[in-house]
Amino acid sequence: MMQEQISDITMRRQVPLFILVLLLSTALGQVSYSIPEEMAKGSFVGNIAQDLGLDVKRLKSGKARVYTGDSTEYIGMNKEQGVLVIKEKIDRESLCGETTPCALHFQIILENPMELFRVTIEITDINDNTPSFTNNEKRFEISETAVIGSKFVLEKAIDPDIRLNGLQSYSLKPTDNFVLKLENQPDGSKKVEMVLQKSLDREQREQISLVLTAVDGGEPQMSGTMQIYVTVLDANDNAPTFTKPLYKAKIIENSPKGTIVTAVSASDKDKGSNGAITYLISNSKHRLTELFQIDSKSGEIILIGESDYEKAKHYQIDIEAVDNGGLSDSSKVIVDVIDINDNSPQLNIVSKSESITEDSPPNTVIAMISVNDPDSENNGEVGCSINNNIPFKIQSNLNGFYSLVTEVALDREVASKYNISVTCSDEGVPSLSSSVTLTLQISDVNDNAPVFEKSSYEAYIVENNTPGLFVFTVKARDADWNQNARVSYLLEDSSVNGVPVSSYVSVSADSGVIHAVRSFDYEQIKDFQFYVKAQDGGSPPLSNNVTVKVLIQDQNDNAPQVLYPVQTGGSLVAEMVPRSADVGYLVSKVVAVDVDSGQNAWLSYKLQKATDRALFEVGLQNGEIRTIRQVTDKDVVKQRLTVVVEDNGQPSRSATVNVNVAVADSFPEVLSEFTDFTHDKEYNDNLTFYLVLALAVVSFLFITCLVVIISVKIYRWRQSRVLYHSSLPVIPYYPPRYSDTLGTGTLQHVYNYEVCRTTDSRKSDCKFGGAGSQNILIMDPSSTGTMQRIQSEKNILDEPDSPLEVG
Repeated sequence: MMQEQISDITMRRQVPLFILVLLLSTALGQVSYSIPEEMAKGSFVGNIAQDLGLDVKRLKSGKARVYTGDSTEYIGMNKEQGVLVIKEKIDRESLCGETTPCALHFQIILENPMELFRVTIEITDINDNTPSFTNNEKRFEISETAVIGSKFVLEKAIDPDIRLNGLQSYSLKPTDNFVLKLENQPDGSKKVEMVLQKSLDREQREQISLVLTAVDGGEPQMSGTMQIYVTVLDANDNAPTFTKPLYKAKIIENSPKGTIVTAVSASDKDKGSNGAITYLISNSKHRLTELFQIDSKSGEIILIGESDYEKAKHYQIDIEAVDNGGLSDSSKVIVDVIDINDNSPQLNIVSKSESITEDSPPNTVIAMISVNDPDSENNGEVGCSINNNIPFKIQSNLNGFYSLVTEVALDREVASKYNISVTCSDEGVPSLSSSVTLTLQISDVNDNAPVFEKSSYEAYIVENNTPGLFVFTVKARDADWNQNARVSYLLEDSSVNGVPVSSYVSVSADSGVIHAVRSFDYEQIKDFQFYVKAQDGGSPPLSNNVTVKVLIQDQNDNAPQVLYPVQTGGSLVAEMVPRSADVGYLVSKVVAVDVDSGQNAWLSYKLQKATDRALFEVGLQNGEIRTIRQVTDKDVVKQRLTVVVEDNGQPSRSATVNVNVAVADSFPEVLSEFTDFTHDKEYNDNLTFYLVLALAVVSFLFITCLVVIISVKIYRWRQSRVLYHSSLPVIPYYPPRYSDTLGTGTLQHVYNYEVCRTTDSRKSDCKFGGAGSQNILIMDPSSTGTMQRIQSEKNILDEPDSPLEVG
């Protein structure tokens, strides 16, 4: 009945075919599952995407993966379906041994952004192991005088399975002389003893054979057996007895081999050989026999292997004392292992980013680190830190996991790469630590506009430059990197005096070199300004502007221009100097200008030629013509001065002007001397040209009119012929203003008059107005000698000026 209940419970607890998975809990980034051991590869474990509330697309984009540290990866993930599957077959006994519950712990890591989810999978036991004994048989030598109730320790069976699937009961057959006694022990196991219930008689039965059977509670139920052989001896009245039923001892982990752990002691009241006691370790676990051995005579337990607290914190050793008569007693030794700080923290980089953008917000996760210290208590307490003066911090997440995150905003222009050293130290004495260094690249974003080397630029161009002349170079720098720092230069749209600035200058997009597009004239434009934009290659692009001012430098490219005296070839102008003029008398003033600037426009006046150089001088700076001595009667009336006006440029340019001076007290006296002035050759040449041109035009018009008149006459004649042969009345046609008055036409008469004068009439036929101070005479060489007086208040100058000589 009991076996049926056990089987029923087992059936309800186990999953048919071991495929059904139980979801236990999902909270705060942690999910748990329960699966049986020995599931086939590829078996379904759980829908991790659904249980974590994630989209399957997120698993793909985040490059989801299973992280187990240094452990075997038993569980895999199918990112296409978002499920966990069995990757390697799991044997609970190999994985956890006697530890319960048995669980796998791993993490699901996602990137972009970095996330961590903890997953726990409990491995449930199935009945896949048979109870077994280390030895197939056990032999006893028992005296026939052994008293009823004598106990004989039997070997315990081993079943790696747990709970109902583990070892449940023993049976001993036959039970004629011995019965089985089971005694529970503190560790949950059972002490198995064979108790004598009926006196032995060697003469009746010298050999007794028994079978010890161990049975588990699994379904199907499994069992194991051990054969027991008892040899009945002559008298041995007393069994050995241990001084303590339980011994306790402590050893420090990593103790050297040969260390005495403790010593057990038992006594036997028999004398002689029946009182001799032998000690032995009765545990069937190979692990214990590899770590400890007992001196069979002294009972000292000696360490023969390596004790490691991280592998086992304590050991339970079953000790048996046996006398030569086959009687025995048992005791237990519990050995506690004392932990020392012999393990440095173990650092594993679960996930990390090789680079992040400089505009990443604070608390951006750049790495996840798993830290584990197998030591216990303070020896296993770990704290982590990073190097100082970097914009990062490390913070603890789940138990044993740390995140390396940004603390403040980053700037690639300040630092483009960081070497981050993570150091984890335990709290043991002395403290042990481990370090790992991560290299993080800071990728650029376009957060800096180009900056010009100067806030404004000035450039100088000498006028009359050749188009395409190099002016200067503007330069801007961008603190960003690569494409974001590639600067292009553009000319901003603007105008100068209504003309686009692009018709004045051009800028190279790559180099920022500015060239002049046209030749500049200082007299037309003295300076202008424009804007150059520097734009980077980022997206979106950033830009900056700078003002460029171009100043045109003057060149001595203009000769001085004489404004006064104004003379042309049509008439001659003369300045009159009375014979009573004193020294320094102001004869005239040459007025000239130079459209250049600066020293190029500084003018100086010099007397180049003169009829009498001893009579006149010209002011160097002001161009005033003055007498330098007293005028006398001997001085000729007609004086001709050539004045040179020269600027101060390099090389200098000049202009000349002829000044006619009449030394006389009256106009008639002056007139007779100036009538034979010849015309300027240039004036005569121009006059000839215009006469020939006028003759050609008149000839062309005459021929054209003649052709038109003939054409009209022919047309009218043909019309009259048509009318003559027709019956239409003839209507006479009278031209406008036509009148038939005795044949007299309507054309106006042209009257021509000729005036003839004698040679001397020029002196007697002229009458002059009232006396005036005007000393300028204008003579018309085409006249026969009549001189006209130009009154200053009328300001009549009909004839062209005399030509100037420009050098």
